[in-house]
Amino acid sequence: AYTWMSGGIKNYYWENIWGGDGFDAMPDPDDASWIYAMSQGGSVGKYNYKTGESWYMKPPQMDEKTMLRFNWNAAMAQDPTNNSTIYYGSQFLHKSTNKGASWETISPDLTTNDSAKIDQTNNGGISIDITGAENYCTILTIAPSSKDKNVIWVGTDDGNVQLTRDGGKTWTNFRGKIPGLPVGAWIPQVQASRYNAGEAFVVANDYRRGDFKPYIFRTNDYGKTWTRLADEKKVIGYALCVLQDPTEPNLIFAGTEQGLWVSLDNGASFQQWKNGYPSVSTYDLTIQEREADLVIATFGRALWVLDDIRPLRKLASAKGDWNKSFASFPNGNTIQASYKNAPGYEWSTWGIWDAPNRPAGAAISYYLKPSTDTTKKKDSVMVKIFNDKNEIVRNLKWSADSGFNRKYWGMEEKGFRTPGGGGRGRRGGAAGADEPAGQQALPGTYKVVLKYQNNSDSTFVTLLDDPRIGNRNTIKEAQASLRNELKKSGDKLVEAMDLLTEADNATKKVETYIKDMSGKEVDSLKKSTKKVQDEVKKLRESITGKPQTKQGYGQVPTITVMNTYQQASMSIASKPIAPGAQEKRLVENAAKLIEEAVKRVHAFKEGTWKSYQELVTATKLSPFEK
Repeated sequence: AYTWMSGGIKNYYWENIWGGDGFDAMPDPDDASWIYAMSQGGSVGKYNYKTGESWYMKPPQMDEKTMLRFNWNAAMAQDPTNNSTIYYGSQFLHKSTNKGASWETISPDLTTNDSAKIDQTNNGGISIDITGAENYCTILTIAPSSKDKNVIWVGTDDGNVQLTRDGGKTWTNFRGKIPGLPVGAWIPQVQASRYNAGEAFVVANDYRRGDFKPYIFRTNDYGKTWTRLADEKKVIGYALCVLQDPTEPNLIFAGTEQGLWVSLDNGASFQQWKNGYPSVSTYDLTIQEREADLVIATFGRALWVLDDIRPLRKLASAKGDWNKSFASFPNGNTIQASYKNAPGYEWSTWGIWDAPNRPAGAAISYYLKPSTDTTKKKDSVMVKIFNDKNEIVRNLKWSADSGFNRKYWGMEEKGFRTPGGGGRGRRGGAAGADEPAGQQALPGTYKVVLKYQNNSDSTFVTLLDDPRIGNRNTIKEAQASLRNELKKSGDKLVEAMDLLTEADNATKKVETYIKDMSGKEVDSLKKSTKKVQDEVKKLRESITGKPQTKQGYGQVPTITVMNTYQQASMSIASKPIAPGAQEKRLVENAAKLIEEAVKRVHAFKEGTWKSYQELVTATKLSPFEK
């Protein structure tokens, strides 16, 4: 349930998620091509990442006597009740109702306005060094309520938590009124509740003054009373951010200097999320609501996405008290997407670093209740996938780790053994090997049945076409039809090659068994064994070609049974079009060569191999009898 995210925005809606080094950004929900971006010094603008068009729209200094102060990471927020309304913070709260074209100031100075802290006349010592990072007594966070358009929370870097309930006309300062919050602590984030107009979460840290304790507080009554949601007994590391899930109030995420923390019981307890996520400084959190993904901004690990948190919501709905021993969870739609390389990226030069993305398949989530019996053998989870005709299209075997698990079905059907491809079989195959993968499953809804020991559960997966490409079912079905024709020949060749593998393995066992023996019978058996091995080698080379013995790389190109088969198979699947006369001819060519090869192997089976088996049996030295 976790993955790194790289390669651009990919339609995620950021909420100040790009914090750090004097840069914040958020998208325009009316047009995802536009991004509101802030850099140090309070410079704010709007940039169209598709066209390159940009607007500069920093709130101007309207009072010639008052210098505006902007934090290195100045606060920016969008009104959740009106897409055209934007808030921006200096020491004042600025409001634009036309997406930044013009501004009004709707608050007094919301900071302490401490003259000693804002004096920069001697900053830098020997030389002036003012980049915007030195500003103090500034607004760090703005949280307009989605439940009441007149409710806005503000937090500052000098410890003020401010609230207006009338759109900025009057303000209440909670400095010194939040029990347990050190006066003057940094307020990096305030979150207004999605459920209750009077509810808000306040994050504070005071490590700059040597206090590394985590401080997260909550009020349910517009600040009349406060409770401490997180302290050093619940989480490790000073606090940086908090987020309540927008659909399940019991699910709360918190970010600290030491990682990501999750509460399933509305903040009563927290546990650290370690499934692939490092104990790294976790700066900000937001949820891509369409996909139910938790998007995390870190310091040192870029952006990290926890895909599909709906299983956590399910668990949180029971406040973490899950009474099922085994369960699966609903899965969202999965697009059979076509992927492209990042623009400007040439793979062979290793010129770009990409963090791993999530697997491209359909995610299946399931839960196993932790067992207290450590001596009991852990079985696997057996998975069967059915199409809409109730036919099994895939059999899989997944690990059975306690707690939440997430595995991926690659959206393929079960395949078949191909010549030279290994896999299971009555001869020469790898015993217990996984079912080979086949062609891509057609778009549609599939039932996934999971079984663990005596428990079973099921869920559904819906596969969708890539909307950029459209439906290609007729092409896929035509490819499958011709591939099945090729399979008929391939199955015969697989059986023939299995026989050669069986013969080769048997002669090696005999060879080892009689290695230190002597006598007329043994000498005769050694010669016969060598003859069989030579004939097996010759037959294999007639199918796959002679191996290169000279020094160097590669093999001299020759036409063989194997590469003729492989060429036919590749020609069918290598392009998204229905097979034509060319592909049919290649299948016929492969069938012809395979038929000739199978005849040679059959002659070997009925002649040399049969005689050899009789000779081994007659000598009564057969290692197979022991």
